[in-house]
Amino acid sequence: MQAWSDVVLPDGWTLEVIREVDSTNLELQRRRDVAHGTVLLAERQTNGRGRRGAQWQSVPGQSLAFSVGLRPDTPRSQWPRLALASGLAVAEALRRFGLEAEVKWPNDVLVKGRKICGILVQATEDLAIVGIGLNVGQPGFEGELDGVATSLHLEGLSDVDGVGLLTTVLAELEGWTRQTGSDFHHLVARLRECCALTGKQVTLKAVDGSHSGLVRGVGDSGALLLETRDGLRSFLQADEVRVVF
Repeated sequence: MQAWSDVVLPDGWTLEVIREVDSTNLELQRRRDVAHGTVLLAERQTNGRGRRGAQWQSVPGQSLAFSVGLRPDTPRSQWPRLALASGLAVAEALRRFGLEAEVKWPNDVLVKGRKICGILVQATEDLAIVGIGLNVGQPGFEGELDGVATSLHLEGLSDVDGVGLLTTVLAELEGWTRQTGSDFHHLVARLRECCALTGKQVTLKAVDGSHSGLVRGVGDSGALLLETRDGLRSFLQADEVRVVF
C-alpha cells in the first residue's frame, strides 16, 4: 500500500485517496464547493473514461488514476487550453524520470509512439476537472491495446515510486496550468518541442467532417496546423487523430 500521505503537494492543494469509485471525474462533478487544487486519487476505478467515452483500464496497483479540480483565474474561453497544459505536464514529469515522452495533440502522452497516459478535461459551470490515467505497472496489454499502449514498467521503469511520481506530475500540472493565460506563448513553445505529430501524415475528425494531411506543428493559439490538399487548416478541437505514417 502506498503511503500517499507522503505526497508533496503544491501550495494550497489537497489530496484525498479513496479505495474505489466509478470515476474520479464523476465524483468531483457530484460534489459541491470543490476547492481549487483538490486532488482525488482512486486506488481502483470501475468506470473510468477517456475522450469520446472510451473506457480507461484502471488496475489496482498498476496505474495512477486521479482527478484535479481547478478554478482557473482565466476567462472560460481559455479553459480548453488546460488540455494542452495537462498533456505537457505529464510528458514533462515523465521526462524527469528519463522517458522521452511526447504529446499527441491535444493531450495524449506517448512514449515511443505508444500511449502511456490518457487525459480527460471536463468542466462544470465554475470548475474545471482534469482527469489523468497513467499506466505505471502493467506488464502488458491485451486486445485492441496490444501494441498501442505502454507503461512505465514496460519502458524499463519498474521501480518508480508512486508517491514520487504523483508528486512530480502534480508539480508540473500546477506550473503549466498557470501558463494558460498571458504566459500561454511559453506553453506553446514547449509544446512544439515535444509534439509527437509534427511532420506526420494524419487523419482527424472535426466538427465539419474528416480531414487528412501533414501536420505542420502547433499554432500560437494552440491549434493543430494541418497542411491539406485545400491549403493550411488550423484545428482548435478534433477527435480521433490518427497517424497514417
